[in-house]
Formats: sequence, structure tokens, C-alpha cells
Amino acid sequence: MQIIESIEDFRKISHKKEDKVGLVPTMGALHEGHLSLVRAARRENDIVLVTIFVNPTQFGPEEDFLQYPRNIERDLDFLKKEGVDLVLIPTVDDMYPDGFSTTVNVGKLSEKFEGQFRPGHFNGVATVVTKLLSICRPTIAYFGAKDAQQCAVITKINKELNLGVEISIQPTIRDENGLALSSRNYYLSGSEKSTANLIFHTLDEMSKSWKNGNKNSKILIDQAISTLQSDQSIELNYLAIVDSEHFEEVDTPKYDDLIIIAVKIGSTRLIDNITLT
Repeated sequence: MQIIESIEDFRKISHKKEDKVGLVPTMGALHEGHLSLVRAARRENDIVLVTIFVNPTQFGPEEDFLQYPRNIERDLDFLKKEGVDLVLIPTVDDMYPDGFSTTVNVGKLSEKFEGQFRPGHFNGVATVVTKLLSICRPTIAYFGAKDAQQCAVITKINKELNLGVEISIQPTIRDENGLALSSRNYYLSGSEKSTANLIFHTLDEMSKSWKNGNKNSKILIDQAISTLQSDQSIELNYLAIVDSEHFEEVDTPKYDDLIIIAVKIGSTRLIDNITLT
């Protein structure tokens, strides 16, 4: 496994033109969710490339950039065991040199839900992903469905900027209680983690109710909010049912729409979603 720490050095690496290259962009603090993306890339490509970069431009001033979990040696050990070929670990100065002022803005999609609670977040995501796709030039790039709005943003920029990369959205990986795996789960205490299990339980109950004939978004959401309010340690940011492309709220949920949620438990903010199937 080759580890590269500068964009310039990465560009000197050559591979066969016909090789399929799978890219898994990460911010490190790897868990089984990330590794499931790596395994998908390994199955489908000749070369697997992982990037590790904690992107400062997608964190707000009151967010956890400095506290975000980092353990490069552990991450590299995981990646080596998974048969990764290349790991790019660029510095902030390399990605955003002095005078850098270009950003990618995807408009209305970036301003709602996560964008409303984290102003500027999706501009940071869109910019760094555009840069990474440009630097790495993969055949396929892999992302997790847990970050559904991020996936919609990335799909949009790839299409509208003609980046020519296949975007592969992989299923959310959950623990035995249904909690979506996230690097931010490291912040949770034992009791907070138990509380967080209510997130998936709520989504699952909404999905079951929809399957049983409840096709009214307001009723589904009101019932779910009542469940969440039973635990006062949960602060609800949003709970909505939206279409998966534009994240417009829907009155009558249909197949492939998303139930999306964001909550705060203690000091930890968690997001999740479920697809209606």
C-alpha cells in the first residue's frame, strides 16, 4: 500500500489507461461503514484509492473541526488489511493554498435541512469533492447513503459539472441496535448511545406505518415526534419526508422517498435517513 502526502507526488503516479480506479473519500476515523465502501471498491476496480482529509471548509465556526476524531495509524492499518492500493493524505495547505477563494455552490439544495443548520457546509463539501474528483480522476467514487443530502449534492455537481465519474451510493451500515455507524458516535457516552438507538427505531416505525397504508406525511411525522419527545435528552433539529433528488418535502410519501432526521444528544449531532421501499 502506497501512502502519498502531497497532490504533486500523487500526480506523478501512473497506472494503465484501461485500469478502473475506485475512490473512497474519507475524513478518517474509519469504521465499518467506511470499510464497506472500500470493499465495494475492491470488488469493482483494479485500483483502490482512499483519501483521508478532514476538510475544514465544511465545518462551521461553532462545530467540531478541532475535536473531530483523528487516528491515522489506526486508519492505515485498517486500509492495509483491506488491500487498498493508494492512500492520499493531503495537508490543508496543499488543498487550500494561500489565496484560495474558489467555491462550488449547488444552490437551493445546499440551503435546506443540513444546509439550514450548518450554513456553508455543503459549499465546503461540494468544493472539496470537486477537487478530489479532479485530482484523483477515478472511474467510480463511493459514498455512504447515511449522508443522503450530501449524496444528492455530489450527484448534482458530478452531473452538472460534467465530471464524468460514476457515483456509487452504498447502503448505510448499522450496529446491532440499528444505530447508523458514524465517526461522531465516538463522542457518545454509554447512556447517550442507548438514547441514540431511538433514531432508527423512529425511522423504522414510520416506514412500517407507511407500508401499512399511512400515506400522509404530517400524520407520520407528528406520530414520530411524539415518540421522540418521550426522551427529553433528544433535541430534534428536523424530521421530514422528501424526494431523494431535490430534497423537496412531500405531502404524500411514495416509493423511494426518504425520511430524514437530525438530532442532538448531549453535545453530539447525529443524522440518519431511511428509504421508503
